[in-house]
Amino acid sequence: MRPTLCIDLQKFRHNGRKLCEMAAKAGLTDIAFVTKSFCALPEMVKALEGLPNPYLADSRIENLAAYPETAKQKILLRLPMLSQCEKVVRHADISFCSEPEILTALDREAGRQGKEHKVVLMVDMGDLREGVFFRDEEGILALGRQALEAENLLFHGMAFNVTCYGSVIPTQQTLEDFRAIVERVEAAIGRKLDFVSCGNSSSVYLLDKADFTGYNNLRLGESLLLGRETAYCHDLPDLYQDVLTMEAEVVEVRQKPSYPIGKIGVNAFGQTVEYIDRGDRLRAIAAVGQQDADYAGFTPVDAGVEVVGASSDHLLLDVTDHPVKVGDILRFRVDYSAALRAFTSPYVKKVCK
Repeated sequence: MRPTLCIDLQKFRHNGRKLCEMAAKAGLTDIAFVTKSFCALPEMVKALEGLPNPYLADSRIENLAAYPETAKQKILLRLPMLSQCEKVVRHADISFCSEPEILTALDREAGRQGKEHKVVLMVDMGDLREGVFFRDEEGILALGRQALEAENLLFHGMAFNVTCYGSVIPTQQTLEDFRAIVERVEAAIGRKLDFVSCGNSSSVYLLDKADFTGYNNLRLGESLLLGRETAYCHDLPDLYQDVLTMEAEVVEVRQKPSYPIGKIGVNAFGQTVEYIDRGDRLRAIAAVGQQDADYAGFTPVDAGVEVVGASSDHLLLDVTDHPVKVGDILRFRVDYSAALRAFTSPYVKKVCK
């Protein structure tokens, strides 16, 4: 048995439906569900069919290319590479852009393929990841004019992203500042944009607090998968936090000291670890490790099981208060980092139910 990531499709779909309802109450009707964290697993993508979100989004063109058949529009979230523009136009309906060279290449490639490709311009509102910096008004307007004038591109909209790098939390002020930028661009091009996006799962906490006038889109990934917003990492009411469960088999159970014996250096990952001496404890090893998932994101389902650490292939557990035997299966809730790595790992079996 391999480590197994169990996916509850009913709970997953429930989360999607509830998020659409929550967003619609705030006037955001054009939700994009982000599939990158689960590597666009076909069963999970299919589970989103029939929900009122018009968009699916992913950062990897390989995932978009592997989508099962869908009527939803496909968005490439990560800024396109010059070397991938042919694939971007072929497999994505919409791409997020911030560089004039990329717009030129997409325009050329869309013409070659006989398509109209939609583009969304990214503005950096201070998180310091992608986008034209918000204080560079001329740069934003210039990029907008280029998108508008391109022969084979449709200037579809504008978006910003926060929290993912700089940990910036979106606020009402963020929404107002970005709305003002969008309004200046719309005045310059002489029309309203079809797509105005106000962030990701870190904006969910604002849904019942902020004014979303002028916006119609959110890109939701972690809130869909784990049932929580990402500004303050609070669980969302009426959503499930246990869509995912990691299962791993116990391969050793031994009474051992809790403090290593001998001269201590660094571990297999070059890290200096501080150990706590708790005396002799009942120690179990489960067959899952850091090559499979981020063990720091594991929360044992069973009371009395404590995660002690992990190497590449072994998860070390204190089971003094919850004795187990070799061959037992232990279950863990996973956070975003653990889920992302588990879905990406070929060594973790994915089972939908």
